[in-house]
Amino acid sequence: MSSIVRPSSWARSPALQMHFCVLLWGFTAILGKLITLAAIPLVFWRVTLVTACLVLVPRVWRQCARIRRHHFLACCGIGIVVTLHWLSFYGAIKLANASVAATCIAMSPVFMAILEPSLARRPINRTELMLAILAVPGVALVVDGVPAGMIAGFWLGILSALLAAMFSLANKHVVTEVPALLMTGLEMGTGVLFLGLTIPLWPWLGAAFSWPSTADWIWLTVLSGLCTLLPFALSLVALRKLSAFSAVLAVNLEPVYAIVLASLFLGETRELGLTFYLGVALILAAVIGHSRFGKKAAMAA
Repeated sequence: MSSIVRPSSWARSPALQMHFCVLLWGFTAILGKLITLAAIPLVFWRVTLVTACLVLVPRVWRQCARIRRHHFLACCGIGIVVTLHWLSFYGAIKLANASVAATCIAMSPVFMAILEPSLARRPINRTELMLAILAVPGVALVVDGVPAGMIAGFWLGILSALLAAMFSLANKHVVTEVPALLMTGLEMGTGVLFLGLTIPLWPWLGAAFSWPSTADWIWLTVLSGLCTLLPFALSLVALRKLSAFSAVLAVNLEPVYAIVLASLFLGETRELGLTFYLGVALILAAVIGHSRFGKKAAMAA
């Protein structure tokens, strides 16, 4: 399985690897809509399936035996943040819709542009900040306004974007020290333990422990394998050569993919009119602009 995430097996460009991951992540919002489970059990089964796959890989066990204690604890901490990110993301899907939840993720670079310099103890790069801010009106145009009944889902989506920026930044500082598959396994395993210990509290949070239906098992398998294990591990490989900001900025394409895919596979009646394309244009401008004008900042991060 380790050959899946070797750069030699894929295009050698970290940017292409990251964009491939983003394309796969674009399906997660669609699958989250198709799966009938509430957000908490959905995330629980997602991390459980990924962890179960990695437990079967002998190399992961050998790597785990050699990991340093502080790296182990760092991965566990990041795993909790990732879990909270997914809970808020799928909560946003359930309370609003796939388009709103996925589009909110494009706010991550704004949070990253503020968080990364603070943690790295360097001044905020104006180019990064301006390119991140450029994505904000793009998000607003793509969403095209949030109905009153989706406000809670919108704010959960914003929280999800903040958590995405946090774990991307944390991953950047650990990924060069821990193998990608092992790091994925520890983070997913922490999610299983974290959510497993909170099962008695689920009813208070509007959810309950339940076994997925046959259809849900199928979608969960696709979500866990093709949209979680593969892109999560591959993104860690790409992140070794990309700045955390570059990686998160690339994720701005996720709402574009998610909305287009939702239109194709879910038969959503949402029209992709002029407002949508203006938003897409601004998001693409942010991504392309960073690759051209933010190159020096990315290499220095």
